[in-house]
Amino acid sequence: MKASTVAIKVLYEHDDFIVVHKPINISVQNELNQEGILPVLCRQLGVAKLWLVHRLDKVTSGILILAKNANSAGTFGQLFEQKKIAKYYLAIGSKKPKKKQGLIKGGMKKVRDGKWMLDNKSVPIAITQFFSYGLQTNQRLFLVKPLTGKTHQIRVALKSLGSPILGDTLYQGVASDRTYLHAYGVQFTYWGNLVSICCPPETGQHFINTITINQLSSLATPWLLDWPKVKLTQTQ
Repeated sequence: MKASTVAIKVLYEHDDFIVVHKPINISVQNELNQEGILPVLCRQLGVAKLWLVHRLDKVTSGILILAKNANSAGTFGQLFEQKKIAKYYLAIGSKKPKKKQGLIKGGMKKVRDGKWMLDNKSVPIAITQFFSYGLQTNQRLFLVKPLTGKTHQIRVALKSLGSPILGDTLYQGVASDRTYLHAYGVQFTYWGNLVSICCPPETGQHFINTITINQLSSLATPWLLDWPKVKLTQTQ
């Protein structure tokens, strides 16, 4: 396997963990013919090991948290389990959604070819909040807050709205220069220290054009928006 020479941008560093900007089209761990971000970061930081505390799909860019020791990994495990880490994503859809903001809720059912779908008869339940904003013709920018962490949750949720993510051909999105899904913001408290990070996308012609950048200027603190309160149960 050929070693990757990509440099990973560090967004925040703590004695116990690190927050980085994961590029698109790199997995978190090694694949058969491609090195993952974990060994790349270990080499870049000069450390023997890092702990994954959550994951991003290969096609998704943006904020990724990694622990520097087992104790920190355990702490993050509890924070995620207790729903105490708020995550915010950006996505662009190329079709008009059934509704412009609100809640998407349903059971996640695995189907063929590695895909998932919403199915009200299935568990576990996935819950996703979102706002959306008009961009250029036939495009809509989604700011998404997943309240659960299911596989392909946001990709399935936006497809269910009739506005699959641009470039996400697995879920019938229109082909483009990338899959337009980006881990944009995160906020959590780590041993009394409030951590708030926002990371705008850096690649994708529809993410970095003037119209989208101007819209993002009003979304620089997504945790301050008026997100409705949603009560979660143990099965979610």
